[in-house]
Amino acid sequence: MTERVIAAIDQGTTSTRCLLFNRSGRMVAVAQREHRQYYPRPGWVEHDAEEIWRNVTRVVPAALQQAGLHPENIAALGIANQRETTLVWDRRTGTPLARAITWQDTRTDGIVVQLAGDGQAPLFAEISGLAPATYFAGPRLRWLLDSLPGAREGAEAGDVLFGTMESWLIWRLTGGPDGGRHVTDVTNASRTMLMDIRSLEWSPDLVEVLGVPHRMLPEIRPNAEVYGTATTVLPGVPVAGALGDQHAALVGQTCFAPGEAKCTYGTGAFLLMNTGPRIAESTHGLIPTVGYLLGDAPVYALEGSIAMTGSLVQWFRDALGMISTAAQIETLAGTVPDNGGCYIVPAFSGLYAPRWHPEARGVMVGLTSYINRGHLARAVLEATGWQTREVVDAMNADSGLPVTRLKVDGGMTANHLLMQFVADVLGVPVERLLGSEAVSLGAAYAAGLAVGYWADLEVLRGNWHRAAAWEPAMDAELRRAEHENWGRAVNRSYGWARPAEVGRRAPTRGPGTRP
Repeated sequence: MTERVIAAIDQGTTSTRCLLFNRSGRMVAVAQREHRQYYPRPGWVEHDAEEIWRNVTRVVPAALQQAGLHPENIAALGIANQRETTLVWDRRTGTPLARAITWQDTRTDGIVVQLAGDGQAPLFAEISGLAPATYFAGPRLRWLLDSLPGAREGAEAGDVLFGTMESWLIWRLTGGPDGGRHVTDVTNASRTMLMDIRSLEWSPDLVEVLGVPHRMLPEIRPNAEVYGTATTVLPGVPVAGALGDQHAALVGQTCFAPGEAKCTYGTGAFLLMNTGPRIAESTHGLIPTVGYLLGDAPVYALEGSIAMTGSLVQWFRDALGMISTAAQIETLAGTVPDNGGCYIVPAFSGLYAPRWHPEARGVMVGLTSYINRGHLARAVLEATGWQTREVVDAMNADSGLPVTRLKVDGGMTANHLLMQFVADVLGVPVERLLGSEAVSLGAAYAAGLAVGYWADLEVLRGNWHRAAAWEPAMDAELRRAEHENWGRAVNRSYGWARPAEVGRRAPTRGPGTRP
């Protein structure tokens, strides 16, 4: 193959992938490597950023080899990344000061409670669009500065840098200690609680409240722009696009008109609706966020984030040993006609949108002697459906733009039983993107737009093709009754963890880190 293609690095929660896309948006190669998940304490979840970087250096050449290509065949590189995962590193050596704290981690509960107690929550909501929560990067950065010896002093001197994972990868790709670009894109910056959602710049007020030295913050840039040229892995290739993974999926699904919505089902599930130039305020537990900045003006979105969907299936497989592969859950769930009255609420790290109960913990209710593995498997899948329903209900209430169809992508969309259940509980059609690689495709689209590989958004719309669709078929009365049962189950998950039990301990240092 000699045609020029766009490369995308998809740096996710459980793995890092490199995918290559041609002009029609078709994937021509993919390579993937998983990385280790660290759980040093209850509620703590960490990644080794050096391991992730090593995986990048392996998956990119592997994808090129698979396609029979060389770096000169790559027109540009885009990056999509797990959002809110927070890293600090030494600018002079490139060494992380500790493991990255992931978006699932809840150790900053004490900081969040303190911000609320000090009356600072309205300030954050007004400027950043985000109410303080353990979900976001800013409190994690504060925790690292408070907990790592020498981190604050190094940051004030300009020797310790902060970034989410796209910042880390762009810095390493473009030279690292030898002149690497320290930038972030507007979508990732919008998830820190530090960016002004209107000016798209770091807010001096919020930076001061969280006690973050400004010198450690990356420069905020648009999603489609040549940030620099790769000096390693893909030498000579423009690094030209970056988006948080869910914003990348919004672009990959070509949700370019207000009211269009997508849901990505991966480790968690993330539903975003395009609200155009309007910042839609939420009174139902959703997050107003920057959807993307591909031109002169930002496009905003409403988001509902669900912590555990695919990871619940992994737990069912690995911790309980009920299945040997994730795909087997559909077969097992299909052995029974319903859940048998059993409901599983996966609040393992608290409940995210629209309820936002960080103290909630997972519960399993309705157990009787009748319940078998099939019922539990169905309850695992139905938990994803009902959580999606709660987010869509909130989105309909907040946006004034009711969801009339839902575009879906991600690994869980291969589960037909689950997708049919989602359509049933929503009462609207569900459509899956051909290829189901919206996150990576969105990163590729941003990079391609930046270098003129694709002319405009209409060209990208022409690339969208439906692979499958599910129409709602559930009886309305059954839907109402089951929704009520789900709500009763969720209410029983509240109030398990106490704020004093979370966070405020020294971080666990990973391999290759230093004080």
